[in-house]
Amino acid sequence: MPKRSSSVVGREFGNGVRTAVERTGLTQRRLAEVLGWQEAKVSDMLAGKGGVNEAEVREFLAYCRTPLREREELLDLFRESGSVYLQVPDDGVPDQVRTLIGQEKEADEIVCWSMILVPGLLQIPEYIEAVTAKARTVPPEKRPAVVAARAARAAILEYTRTFTFYVHEQALRLPVGGQEVWREQLAHLLRLSVRNYISIRVVPTAIGMHAGVSGDFRLMRFPKYPPVVYVESVKCCLFFDDSDTVKVYENILKDLAGAALDEEQSRAVINSILEGP
Repeated sequence: MPKRSSSVVGREFGNGVRTAVERTGLTQRRLAEVLGWQEAKVSDMLAGKGGVNEAEVREFLAYCRTPLREREELLDLFRESGSVYLQVPDDGVPDQVRTLIGQEKEADEIVCWSMILVPGLLQIPEYIEAVTAKARTVPPEKRPAVVAARAARAAILEYTRTFTFYVHEQALRLPVGGQEVWREQLAHLLRLSVRNYISIRVVPTAIGMHAGVSGDFRLMRFPKYPPVVYVESVKCCLFFDDSDTVKVYENILKDLAGAALDEEQSRAVINSILEGP
């Protein structure tokens, strides 16, 4: 793999290798010394920037005594090329994949578009439970763990980063979980909306056709890496980091920004739905 700028696949590979290194108890410098490498070569590999070939990766993982299955998974990641990364999670829950959680934690700006449901990062546990209960991808015995994991992701909603959520009005009017859960979810949105690092903007039903009808997605921006677009379906998820694809989604967000109500107007809509007729 030639040296390159960091990508989603590269960072996923680098994080896996970093875990293997940590288990050895050795420093990057010491591993470089015993393998006869420059320390910068190890550093670039762990940052997902390449600079190594497959034989060198095998040698490195063998020295770290990485278990065979894990070694093969890392080699599969190493061989991945291109700007689209497809994942099919073992548990059938796309938004619980390790890669997404890692990307969310590293991002300093996240912009989400949600057309059917309240955006995942803004969902209360009871709302998550109601959504998960209807999903055919999650067996009943796994539901509590999935709900807990999804709810825990809201911990990234803190002031050191910024969040913008575009949500269609119909998503707010969908009574998920019954009246009590639905109303508490709307109240939660109102509480979050006053935080200066969280912007919640409603796309009103009255505008009709709009740029976001192709489906939900999120755009993540990073201090050191190119932006990443995340899209999911029932059983898999996709990460895009090529500039052309990212630009398409950025243009959709620009159109949604033009169509959406501002923060104050959006709070008024949420409040009007909450108060009801």
